[in-house]
Amino acid sequence: MSSTVFMTDMSATWKKSVPAKVAKLFDQTDPARIFGKRDLVAVKIHFGEQGCTAHIRPQYVRKVVDRLKEIGARPFLTDTNTLYVGSRTEACSHILTATENGFGREVTAAPIIIADGLRGNNSTAVSVDGQHVKTAHIASDIHYADGLVVLTHFKAHELSGFGGTLKNVGMGCAARQGKLEQHSNISPKVNEKKCIGCGDCITWCRGGAISLTGEGKQQTSVIDPERCVGCAECILSCPHGAIQIQWNQSIPVFMEKMVEYAAAVIRSKTDRVVFLTFITDVSPLCDCTPFSDRSIVPDVGILASTDPVAIDQAAVDLVNAAPGNPLSRLESALAPGEDKFQALFPGIDWSHQLEYAEQIGLGTRQYELVKL
Repeated sequence: MSSTVFMTDMSATWKKSVPAKVAKLFDQTDPARIFGKRDLVAVKIHFGEQGCTAHIRPQYVRKVVDRLKEIGARPFLTDTNTLYVGSRTEACSHILTATENGFGREVTAAPIIIADGLRGNNSTAVSVDGQHVKTAHIASDIHYADGLVVLTHFKAHELSGFGGTLKNVGMGCAARQGKLEQHSNISPKVNEKKCIGCGDCITWCRGGAISLTGEGKQQTSVIDPERCVGCAECILSCPHGAIQIQWNQSIPVFMEKMVEYAAAVIRSKTDRVVFLTFITDVSPLCDCTPFSDRSIVPDVGILASTDPVAIDQAAVDLVNAAPGNPLSRLESALAPGEDKFQALFPGIDWSHQLEYAEQIGLGTRQYELVKL
């Protein structure tokens, strides 16, 4: 059985702007049936790193917030802190970055709440019993929200082939420990060339896994993998960027873990989740990069659905059906119908995340596209 995916294009007239079309598209999911009065609704979005310009426009977000308020719900904009060290590593910098990128309350009419707290350790353990993940560490303020609206900027991605709804939910709603679990199955490592032996990481290590070795100026930190709990606090606390993730996980397993985390988020909010995907400024890399390169295809449109698998499949199909931009990083697969994501990242089978999500019952890859 197929799922319905609603779509609007990016054309506009004097009587109908794109923000107005976003509101109409959101209405197709019947939010008044899904969300109720006084419901605390998390509006999950990627605010974009400092320097990123491809993120979803705040004016579009405002229309979703307005609709939720008309229902009587209490929406808040949210994301989680990043595993890497950047402008969204902890909540203070994260909120400032979101504001600088235009997502302040003055524009969106909603407060910003970083869902995993000040340093990314405000998490709730959620039972998944998946093939890889038995307990997922989900950002608490997303887990305890009454409902969830997922706003996704669709783009290519260097690890998953494309970054869509499943990634926005699975990776984007995980607290730092959950992100580390998805990316790596062993503890972080210390780059001895960068480490000066200051010991700041020892203070933040919740497992007592870090110690100093050597003497004087030759001192460096060392991590005991047997005692490491995978919280990733040391990555954030190191002022010299000397503690790094070990990107050892195979891509298929990474995707499966990401999907299992998405299941932990979605299944805790049965029938109280809506997904909107913006296929605009389809950048060749994630919005976590501090820049946005040229879009690989022209703006396609905006999608809405209650099925996370169907909306991702539809987005992939629509991007691949579009003509490629010869001025972008896309050097091949420029013709309509050719696989843009395989061309950008030949070693990554992006379809695996969709196959696995369908396999564990998150949704279906079969969809009916309804154009408004």
